Amino acid sequence: MISIDNLRVDFGGTNLFRDVSFIINKKDRIALVGKNGAGKTTMLRILSGEQSPSEGTVSLPRDISIGYLPQVMNHCDGRTVYEEAELAFEHIREMEQRLHNMNDELATRTDYESEAYQTLIEDYTHLNERYTMMGGSHYEAEIERTLQGLGFRRSDFTRPTNEFSGGWRMRIELAKLLLKRPDVLLLDEPTNHLDIESIQWLEQFLARSGNAVVLVSHDRAFLNAVTTRTIEITCGRIHDYKMPYDEFMQLRKERREQQIRAYENQQKEIADIKQFIERFRYKPTKAVQVQSRIKQLEKMVPIVIDEEDTSRLRLKFAPATRSGNYPVVCEEVAKSFGSHKVFENVNFTINRGEKVAFVGRNGEGKTTLVRCILGELDYDGNITIGHNVEKAYFAQHQAQLLDENLTVFETIDNVATGDIRLRIRDILGAFMFGGEASDKRVKVLSGGERSRLAMIKLLLQQMNLLILDEPTNHLDMQSKDVLKEAIRDFDGTVIVVSHDRDFLDGLVTKVYEFGDGKVREHLGGIYDYLSTKNAQDINESLASSSKKEPQKEAPAQVSESRLSYEESKQRAKQQRKLMRKVEEDEKAINELESAIAAIEEIMATPEGSADAQNYERYASLKRQLADAMNSWEESMQELETFENQ
Repeated sequence: MISIDNLRVDFGGTNLFRDVSFIINKKDRIALVGKNGAGKTTMLRILSGEQSPSEGTVSLPRDISIGYLPQVMNHCDGRTVYEEAELAFEHIREMEQRLHNMNDELATRTDYESEAYQTLIEDYTHLNERYTMMGGSHYEAEIERTLQGLGFRRSDFTRPTNEFSGGWRMRIELAKLLLKRPDVLLLDEPTNHLDIESIQWLEQFLARSGNAVVLVSHDRAFLNAVTTRTIEITCGRIHDYKMPYDEFMQLRKERREQQIRAYENQQKEIADIKQFIERFRYKPTKAVQVQSRIKQLEKMVPIVIDEEDTSRLRLKFAPATRSGNYPVVCEEVAKSFGSHKVFENVNFTINRGEKVAFVGRNGEGKTTLVRCILGELDYDGNITIGHNVEKAYFAQHQAQLLDENLTVFETIDNVATGDIRLRIRDILGAFMFGGEASDKRVKVLSGGERSRLAMIKLLLQQMNLLILDEPTNHLDMQSKDVLKEAIRDFDGTVIVVSHDRDFLDGLVTKVYEFGDGKVREHLGGIYDYLSTKNAQDINESLASSSKKEPQKEAPAQVSESRLSYEESKQRAKQQRKLMRKVEEDEKAINELESAIAAIEEIMATPEGSADAQNYERYASLKRQLADAMNSWEESMQELETFENQ
């Protein structure tokens, strides 16, 4: 269907790939893979016609249609969600108008026996059949199914598109693209702004459609569910595998091991030949053999080993300063936007050093609660931020907020302070922006490169509470693993908003489930949570929460359950009260210790040591510190006794 012949692309004075040839057949489902910067997005842009190659051709039939979803796009305002999605059927609307005009003409003409009238009837019949085949009579229902499948509610259909975030507007563009049903779909990271439910719907949609799909994604499960063929871009060339991603990874590993063995054997053979040539080069009796070996060496084709990304991202957060024991405490927190209640009665405590996950469908309030914790939104109830807490936030759209006209180096140089400015080149090199890459403008960076750059800015902040909202978007699988390892080693407190089950596994020890206006706490890791919910994935667990059938219990059991809930609620309130007392005592101790240290500095000077009031003040502060320490010990003892009951 599409033929790519001897493609070559030069970028920034270097050869991105060369001699690339392959064919996209009808109903192919292709995963385009390779490390960040290998040229995956460039290949999609060439296939879509948005970019021309330096050399080579892309041949396709004249009547073929191609739909392309880029990672970043410009959006138009002025229409509702439904009206924007309806643009996918402009050709249907045009056909409707033509049918209407032809029908009016048939009703007014009286030359029934003329050849022109018969031709008009034939044209009308042909156009009406085509209209029916293209779904003209039920495209409204198809728009609704697609929008709902991608997570929109019916109430969203009449809302203007400019009321939605960038992620939701990307869903609108995806809906338009799917509704057009092009012969070839080119999707660049389509799951970045989708929740689990929408990802599964998209998997089913692509499985049902009979069109070809070429996609770039770092979601392993999505690749395995959708694709049946894998094309890898590596070393400026491509390798084509007629198999899904996981099978490709296993075969690639075996192939690379074979290449390494063949390379080592070839290098040994080359060394032996060179040794023979050097040994007998000046012996007349061996001249023929020497010339033969030289020709053998010249004809030998060097074995190239597939590149492996050894420029491993070295990510390490700075040591966290000590915060209070309870960095975040939520008490009866509620948030509404107008008449829409996002959540209510939110009660939980995050302990110092804990790593917790916020999970749930998009729109259930995960990011909203994060913004409440950050103080960016008003809310009802009480959110207590612990003593000495220093927050750092990585938002979903952080990478899009970078100044596109700056270089990579300038972006970091503008935020670096003190001695760190002398080490900017080293830091950029650790994040795979070494050498000339540091002089690239932000506007030419890929989505993954932008995310890494935004992460560097985050690392330069002093923090002990790290809040990450979908941090793995645009990161490749290796970078995800490195980020996960760095978060695991971070000695501060972490809140992660994510739909990536593999990323959360082994990272978090507590899960907060958002759904139906509630926030439910689950102790243990992500798989403990899924096991408790008796579900295979996050989406299924959420569905089970919202669709659970009422249990048939005896009245006494229901009453006992309610009593247990009220007791738990009162117990949680008492625990929070005790924790606040501990926090207050810790704060008082820190303030007194700072005051004592300050007066000790004064007393160390000749003038200060001669002032008797300083000694009186010092003695008073020491007594207050002793009292505060006693109070703190009593508070801790009371809290420990309560928690052990």
